[in-house]
Parts: sequence; structure tokens; C-alpha cells
Amino acid sequence: MSPVAVLGRVCADLYPLEPETPLSEVRRFERFVGGFAGNVSTALARLGVDCAIVSAVGDDGHGVFVRRFLTDQGVDCSRLGVHPRLSTALAFCELWPPDRFPITFYRWPTCPDWELELDAAACARLAAAPLLYATGTALAMEPSATSTLAAATAHGAGPGLTVFDLDWRPELWPDRETYAARCAAILPNADLVLGGDAEIDAASEGRGAAALRAAGVPVVVAKHGPDGCTLHAAGAATHVRGLPVPVVNGLGAGDAFAAAFGASLLDAPGELERAAQRANAAGAIVATRLACSEAMPTRAELDAFLEEHA
Repeated sequence: MSPVAVLGRVCADLYPLEPETPLSEVRRFERFVGGFAGNVSTALARLGVDCAIVSAVGDDGHGVFVRRFLTDQGVDCSRLGVHPRLSTALAFCELWPPDRFPITFYRWPTCPDWELELDAAACARLAAAPLLYATGTALAMEPSATSTLAAATAHGAGPGLTVFDLDWRPELWPDRETYAARCAAILPNADLVLGGDAEIDAASEGRGAAALRAAGVPVVVAKHGPDGCTLHAAGAATHVRGLPVPVVNGLGAGDAFAAAFGASLLDAPGELERAAQRANAAGAIVATRLACSEAMPTRAELDAFLEEHA
């Protein structure tokens, strides 16, 4: 069977070792692999899912670091390209727990994962994946936007599950209207859409989850952080409670959520509430830890956490 495929941004995250300190005053950082594709592929591998990352890094030390870490985690990096000129994307964050974690992105004017190009043959190979993840940030620039839409279209025509994570980063878009328009193009190919309340508001132009469902998406999952999530499917909205925890870093919790939700559906197709419970738990675990990728729980850790909080 083909591996699960994760498309999207990957970078080196620089996290401050001095919390509650403005970026201008931070002196010490620790480097981790980050970005949606880096985090989700790591999380899937730790949950025992055979997965591949479809993205790109630069021909530099950060790129070597990213590839080495993902390979060590068991992620298939055969489709992680190396751009000959552009530097690997970077992200510097600040830590103001429990709910403020500003990010300064180094992705302009473009970066390797925004230069990702997938031809018809590559999209056909991706179409065989049992599960494919695509993201909103990948739609922000060309040629990544066209490649992501082509991959989602090819995969959406097959039997596999296509997950679209809204991944709304306002600072990476010229305006909300452009973001909403590009999301609208991919929605008909998505089986499952994941997003926080603000992300759903941006993607739907303020009309909410019902508008995304009306665009042809069978299931929309609205994430509410510590308050859990709401499943919008089959004409009903079902709230699944969250698991409040002491927050160290909220970044990466949404990526853990996405990975655990998908992994759960691979184990038990159609069992949305089970998937939501496991996703909430995975996000809660990551929120208690500093890193994103390295904070992702293993299946054993996730099972133990759920049993503890039953």
C-alpha cells in the first residue's frame, strides 16, 4: 500500500529558551523541525502510520537537519526536494502562555516548499495514497498553489481520504478574499476540512462551517483549543469535549490534532467521535511541551493519556 502523503510547508523552527520575552530580546534558541508537513508527518510516523512528506528544503544546513530528523522518525523523504538556490524556510516564535505564541516567518519572497512543482505523473502517484493532507498555506504562492490543487483533485477522484487543513496564516496572504477564493477551489475535492474557529471564518468569508459543508465537504471539524472541537457532518453538529492542560506552547497542537484524527480514521473508518477524542488528546499532549515535531506523542503515549483522562 502507498504511504499516507503530507503536502505543505516544512521549516526549521527556532524556539526561545526564554519564555515571555519579546523576540528582540531573546538571546538563546533551540532548533526543531516545524511547519505543517514536518509536524504532521512526524506525528503520523510516531503513531505507527507509514507516511511520506511531499515538500522541499534548501541546499543548506537547515535542510540537512530537517531531512535527517524526519528520516530518523521513519518518514519517507524520497519526495522531499532540495532547492539549489533558495534557503530552507525558518520560523521564530515567542512564548506567552497560555494563549499567545507569535511567529515571525522567514519565507519571503519565496521559499523551497512554495516552489514545489508536481507534474501529472507525480499527482497520479499521490492519488494512490490512502490519505492525503493538503494545507491552506500551500495555496498562498505559485507554483505550490497549482501543484496542491492538482494533487488534491487527483486524490479526490480516488477512494482515499483527502484532508484539507485550513492553516490560515494572515501574514502570508495579501488579503482574506484571496485566501477564501483559493480555499473554495480545493473544497470540492476534500473529504474532511480541519480548522480553528478563526480559520473557518476566514475560509468561509464569515459564513461558518455550514458554508464549507455546502461547498461539498462531507465533514468539517471546528477546533476550539482547550474547549475541544465540533464535528459538522450529516446535517448535525456534535461537540467533543477537550482536555484542559497546563499550556507550555500551543504551537503544533493543531498539527498533532490533524495527524491523530487521520490516523484514527485509518484504524476505524467513519468513527468520527473516536477520531475527535484522540485528536483532542494529541493536541493537549503537545501543548504541554516546548517543541512541535519532537513533542508529538507515540501511540502508546496517546493511549495512556486517554486512559488517564477517561
